[in-house]
Amino acid sequence: MLKKVEVGKKILSANEEYALKNTQLLTEQKKLCLNMISSPGSGKTTILTGTITDLKDKLKIGVIEGDIQTDIDAQRIKATKTPVVQINTAGACHLSASQIASALEDLPVADLDLIFIENVGNLVCPSAFELGETAKIVVLSVAEGDDKPAKYPGIFAKSKVMLINKIDLLESTAQLDFDIERAKTDARKLNKDIEIFSISAKTGAGMADWCDWLIKSVKTLRL
Repeated sequence: MLKKVEVGKKILSANEEYALKNTQLLTEQKKLCLNMISSPGSGKTTILTGTITDLKDKLKIGVIEGDIQTDIDAQRIKATKTPVVQINTAGACHLSASQIASALEDLPVADLDLIFIENVGNLVCPSAFELGETAKIVVLSVAEGDDKPAKYPGIFAKSKVMLINKIDLLESTAQLDFDIERAKTDARKLNKDIEIFSISAKTGAGMADWCDWLIKSVKTLRL
């Protein structure tokens, strides 16, 4: 007699077990952990290095860096003297909760206030895999087009924050057709409570408001 095995369900079930353990660890230690998700090239690493620099005297930050290959982004984080753990997925389009569990063992979690997970560049796969994080952060760069919340609703519906990055291009590139209000409206149709920050990690515009939100979130978690 043949037995039907639902592979997708089994994979997600195993992932959820690790995610729950990660959540318990982070909750017990009152650590804010943010899973940053975006398309490739949106500027996640530049946002992280800018955030780390701006908050260096206010928060202790650690990073889990996910990439298919290389440690190029991890080296950029390391240059800020921030503890970082590299995960290479060797082709997988997302990080898994078991990989995060291992990475957390290699970070000085007890000494940190905030942990960033920089997920593999992809707007689809990472949204389906819970990692045990406190919240998801979705990054949308203006170069990608303002239709992304409508075309990829899953991640925008699940995210606590949307960062609209590279807003400096709106002023410097007249041919760039990006309706920032449309992107905000479409995101809020999916998630009325989503926090939205318009930033340029390159110039620093809007970064202060983003960093203030992080400080407040860390303080709230400790209460």
